[in-house]
Amino acid sequence: MPSVKRLQHTSVPMPPGGEARARAFYGDLLGMREIPKPEGLAAMTVVWFAANEEGDEVHVFQERNMGPNSAAQHLCLEVDDLSAYHSRLSDAGYDVRIPETIHNRPRLFVRDPFANLIELVEIRGQYV
Repeated sequence: MPSVKRLQHTSVPMPPGGEARARAFYGDLLGMREIPKPEGLAAMTVVWFAANEEGDEVHVFQERNMGPNSAAQHLCLEVDDLSAYHSRLSDAGYDVRIPETIHNRPRLFVRDPFANLIELVEIRGQYV
């Protein structure tokens, strides 16, 4: 039976003209490397980022009529130093929220410049 191997990318919306803010948040603050979009998408307004060297990506695409999504809809990125990200995001003026505790999974929530909910988690072991 075929099986899913991994989540290869997630796509989040930005309003028209949001490219610089996407680069500042995902590139500068989160430290993800911007990667070129495929030639076939040359006409689309989209900024792609490599989340790691294993091929996981975040695609930030233009949405002309952005509206509210589910309040809990989010993407989650595993990080290696949650405390450092907490400081960076807070220092940059972002409202960082610490949710309920999960054993061995300290995490935080923050909204990107376009109000997309982002979870950052540090995995220290099994959560059970």
